[in-house]
Amino acid sequence: MTAPTRFSIPASVPNPERDGAPGNRLTRWLLENKVHQPVGPETAEDHAPAQSWWKVMCLTGVDYFSTLSYLPGIAALAAGALSPLATLLIVALTLLGMLPMYRRVAQESPHGQGSVAMLEKLLPFWRGKFFVLILLGFVATSWIITITLSAADATVHMLENPYLPPFLEGQAVAITVVLLLILGGVFLLGFSEAVAVAIPLVGIFLLLNAVIIGAGIYDAVTRPGALTDWTAALTSSGTGFGDIAGPALLAFPLLVLGLSGFETGVSMMPLVAANGASAEERLAARVRNTRKLLTAAALIMSVYLLGSSFVTTVLIPAEAFQEGGQANGRALAYLAHELLGNGFGSVYDVSSILILWFAGASAMAGLINIVPRYLPSYGMAPDWSRAVRPVVLVYTAISVLITIGFKADVNAQAGAYATGILAMMVSGAVAVSISAARSKRRRAAVGFSILTLILLYALGANVIEKPDGLAISGFFILGIIAVSLVSRVSRTTELRVHRIEFDDAARRFITDTIDFDGRINLIANRPQARDAEEYREKEAVQRENNPVPGTADVIFLEIDVTDPSGFSDVLEVHGIEVDGHRVLRAESPAAPNAIAAILLALRDATGVRPHAYFEWAEGNPLAHLMRYLLLGRGDTAPVVREIIRENEPEPDRRPGIHVG
Repeated sequence: MTAPTRFSIPASVPNPERDGAPGNRLTRWLLENKVHQPVGPETAEDHAPAQSWWKVMCLTGVDYFSTLSYLPGIAALAAGALSPLATLLIVALTLLGMLPMYRRVAQESPHGQGSVAMLEKLLPFWRGKFFVLILLGFVATSWIITITLSAADATVHMLENPYLPPFLEGQAVAITVVLLLILGGVFLLGFSEAVAVAIPLVGIFLLLNAVIIGAGIYDAVTRPGALTDWTAALTSSGTGFGDIAGPALLAFPLLVLGLSGFETGVSMMPLVAANGASAEERLAARVRNTRKLLTAAALIMSVYLLGSSFVTTVLIPAEAFQEGGQANGRALAYLAHELLGNGFGSVYDVSSILILWFAGASAMAGLINIVPRYLPSYGMAPDWSRAVRPVVLVYTAISVLITIGFKADVNAQAGAYATGILAMMVSGAVAVSISAARSKRRRAAVGFSILTLILLYALGANVIEKPDGLAISGFFILGIIAVSLVSRVSRTTELRVHRIEFDDAARRFITDTIDFDGRINLIANRPQARDAEEYREKEAVQRENNPVPGTADVIFLEIDVTDPSGFSDVLEVHGIEVDGHRVLRAESPAAPNAIAAILLALRDATGVRPHAYFEWAEGNPLAHLMRYLLLGRGDTAPVVREIIRENEPEPDRRPGIHVG
């Protein structure tokens, strides 16, 4: 037999897991673009081309800026004449609290995983995974309900337009479902197409709002009695601090919901274009550009919020804001018709309908970018869930079912929307507070802690007012946990590695053993003392109990289980020599999967069918199964054989598994 060339084993072997059949053209198209788990400073995304920060701001802005359609009406209904003061509180919170908070999140979680990634680090092992699942439940609640709520709100604006064709009256559910299907279709085409739709929608909507606010300010100044009537209403409500602060604080939790665009802005960080000579420079540039995105959006929204709140409060009669009133939920649209005529008002209605419909695009983009970075890497979702188009279909189907279940009723979904959004904001505030405290930035820690208390107040107030929102969020959380656990169990026989890397010593050991007798014999060992005596005894037992040829050269194989709640990673195999005994060592979340991956990788790299030798484990098989699922260890030999059998259909090509 001709001896192989020294160091012929490659340093890196790709995942030996067999890929499924390529499938038909439709399957290839569905799985074409995938969201990848970030590794190191590089965040290479092949599911969407990078875009300038201001373009990504437009995509997040369809959610953020669209709230102008209803926030002024909510503020006026909740705070009355004090609506501008309540809005001023929101602007202060935006610029002094939320903006610094999310700028910090962008700095510390630059791969788009948001505050969830920051909090994940606080809890190790399974506790951290379940904590993330709970947070993802709130994320899913807020963003999926954003999709359905925005489409339902767009339908409301459509049905209230005086030029609506009669045959559409009473068809709220059907119209909303059609809007959701069109939204899903845009994302099936691609991220670039979604950005291309968002840019003109945001530009036109902001321009029309500027015209309405400008006309409103002019009318408020020139109309006799407009300002005096408003100041009289302010005076009649009381002049004490409590009289002013009370209504403003009551309106505050409702207005906080308009800040939902910050979280989606951070989640789309990997899609923000950045220049730099190295991966580190590009990452730093991406953080800077994302901060520009967040700052620009916050400043634009603050100006529009103050202006819209002022003109709607001064010019619209209080009774028009009540339920059933013409300005209820559409204050600026009411002014557009009143001040600029039904023609301009209808143009504004169309713009509002379109941006409210497409507000779900911001949430859809957030879901596409953040959820696949967690669940598939935990083994808690099938690997196809990294692909953009299948998850778009799943989210669209869920949105349609929710719309039908709630009969496209905006108010019925408002509680779940508020709970999800505020829970995400609270998690972000907690994350940056802990980060600031750990880095000993006392002033920042105090400021972010105060912000956390403010958001907790808003969350508590919303839960008390609409407890059904917490119940709906609970269903989302339970659903995610149930699906995740089923997926984790169903994926136990996967190899769970990205690739296998062998260091020089490991490659030399394999080359030497093949040179010796043309075979690869590996003795699986669960390390204890790691001394010469342990290896001598282990080898003697295996030669006695297993069919190890008497003169065969053997190498020990050891897997150190690190975090058993993890799922997949790069498997690094190191060669260690202990008093003449050669050992291959690796770290992995699960020992059987790592052993199977190494055996198949050695077979593929050398062309030699390796043999591995094990001892039977003592104890109940069911107990071993649970230990394997939870702790990454159990009765290793049968699990290794089953993993190999699943990944190699030809028995003659499977590495040999011997148990004695």
